[in-house]
Parts: sequence; structure tokens; C-alpha cells
Amino acid sequence: MSENNIKPYSKAIIRLLKGTVERNNSVWSDLTTYQDEIQDYISVVGLELIIKKDEGFAFVKQIEQEDGSTLNLVSRRQIGFETSIVLVVLRQILEEFDSNPTETQSFEKFITNTEIKEEVELFLPEKYNKVKFIKDLDGYINSAEKLGFLKEVKKMENETRYQIHRIIKEKITLNDLQEFKNKLQEYV
Repeated sequence: MSENNIKPYSKAIIRLLKGTVERNNSVWSDLTTYQDEIQDYISVVGLELIIKKDEGFAFVKQIEQEDGSTLNLVSRRQIGFETSIVLVVLRQILEEFDSNPTETQSFEKFITNTEIKEEVELFLPEKYNKVKFIKDLDGYINSAEKLGFLKEVKKMENETRYQIHRIIKEKITLNDLQEFKNKLQEYV
């Protein structure tokens, strides 16, 4: 392969294929400058470029065909029920944060692991077995971080502060949120 085949946006495509690209990433300007070229390139393999300039991130998602299928380039991860509860709570917290802005409010939502635990406890129905769930909750929070929905900002002795990544709004829609709440009620 000759060096002539390498495009000025090649690094941006590689970074996108590895995961979410944020505004502070070195390839961000290439993403915004070569958006059309990148979209043309990745569409050949059934991917769509999503750039959320206002929210400061970009990612690729699979293009669904008319029958709802995809080319299966990106593997789907099976997320456990308990981690799903944490993700739904985080999504709900971000939605409430965005729905009630204040003048002093930053654009990003920060939360501690203690606050996540409190919110999850309030979210769970009365009949749900909370004891084991709460005992293992740190592991479910870590899973949410590994999946890219939480970013650790500051770790203290017995508390961790996170930023809820806005990509959660793209991955868990308001319809998904309501559907999960309904399933949780049926589950217990």
C-alpha cells in the first residue's frame, strides 16, 4: 500500500472505529472538517457518522436496512440486568439535569458513586431484592464506566466523582427509558 492512499482524515476514522471521539481529542478538527468524506468512506461498510457538536462528541453507528437488520460490523454487548438499571438511572438523572437548567449550571453533569447508589435505591421497586444488588453496586458502576457512560473525574479515599457522558442519551432513548421502567415493574 502506498502512502498516497492515506487520507488526511484516516486517523479520525481509526479513532472512531475504536469508540467515541470527544471534542478535546486531537482528531476532532479532522472529523468536523472532513465530515462528508468520512461519512462516504464508512458508509461502504454500513456505518453512519454521528457528530454532536453542541455536546462535544462523535461516534459511528450501524445503518439499519429496511428490514431492521445491519451488516453486523459492530458487535452488540450483552449488558446484565443490574448494569442496565444503573444505566437507566444515569440516563434519567441526565434527562432531569437537562430539563431543569439553571444559570449557574455547567453543561456537564457530575455525580458521585454515593449519589448514584442513592438514586438507584430510590429507583428500585419495593419488592426487588435490594440487599445483594446494593452490595454489588460498585461493580455495576464500574461496568458503566468501562462501557463509556461514566468518566472518572476525581477519586478520593472512599468516594469517586464521575461525569455522565452525554452519549448515554444516544444509546438509551426516552422510549428505551420508559420501556425499561415498564419491564422492571413486570419483573417484580
